[in-house]
Amino acid sequence: MTKRILTGIKPTWSELHLWNYFWALKPFVEMQNTYKDAEFFLFLANMHWFTQTQETEILKKNSMTIVKLYLACGADLNKTLVYNPAEIPWHAQLNWVLTCLTNMWTMERMHSYKEAIAKWKAWEISVWTFCYPLLMAADILLYDADQVPVGKDQKQHVEYARDIAQKFNNTYWETFKIPEPIIKTEVATIIGTDGRKMSKSYNNYIGLLEEENSMLKKIKQIPTDAKTIEEPKNPDECNVYNLTKLFLTQEEDQELRNKYTAWGLSYKEAKDYLFEKMRETLAPIKENFNKISDEEISKTLHEHSQKANIIAEKKVKDVYEKIGFIL
Repeated sequence: MTKRILTGIKPTWSELHLWNYFWALKPFVEMQNTYKDAEFFLFLANMHWFTQTQETEILKKNSMTIVKLYLACGADLNKTLVYNPAEIPWHAQLNWVLTCLTNMWTMERMHSYKEAIAKWKAWEISVWTFCYPLLMAADILLYDADQVPVGKDQKQHVEYARDIAQKFNNTYWETFKIPEPIIKTEVATIIGTDGRKMSKSYNNYIGLLEEENSMLKKIKQIPTDAKTIEEPKNPDECNVYNLTKLFLTQEEDQELRNKYTAWGLSYKEAKDYLFEKMRETLAPIKENFNKISDEEISKTLHEHSQKANIIAEKKVKDVYEKIGFIL
């Protein structure tokens, strides 16, 4: 049977940053270009962000930007369905089924709920924040995804989708595929410009659409130790290197490591090199992004959502028949 690979990103902010690119989009596009016999699903996780905002224009603008970045980063519309689950009612319907099969204890263990409780009081959190992993499970199981590229902090959500699929299969016979999370260990966590995990919340990110002057300023602010040009340096302990290596071939990486462990490399030189490699990667993305119109995105999402709807409808009807909803 044809392998299916699925992932999606929330339109939480006005653009994506390097961590989004390296854990999700880059691996997805690489698989799209490598697996000739696979089917690819790349969705707009706008229903997920509705747990955090109800500002219409912000949600629409961010969603438009993120889908443009999907295409700008290399999503091939001839190989990949790029769709909007909000246009596909079967996501919500399967979500209801999964909600009925899930106990409170399971949901109380989910990282997303625990993190929300740590930040706010329980009565300030929406029910959907609590149920967020159920919608993600529905997104995955609807399309019989075999592999789901995710970041390290989202692994639990895929594991939950596996658990609920197995529970349903054991109760109602084989219905859902058991998905596998795909986590690239080298980009499971990407260091931000302050040495912490790259995150919009920490304001230590570099965006895919970052202006060059802003990008260079942020790179110059990356903290380093006090070693002089003459002293050898440990690349693995250097925030500049840990960002730079993401953009390098194996040969380039080895050459840079040799420079670190020898003498004569200044941190200014290392930062300038990071800027050049980052610019080489991001410039084509920005150029592609600027060529894509809002009208093209709206048309693509609508057409691809109709195609995805056919697949999702078939799955939910199978689920409903096995449960006994259809007489």
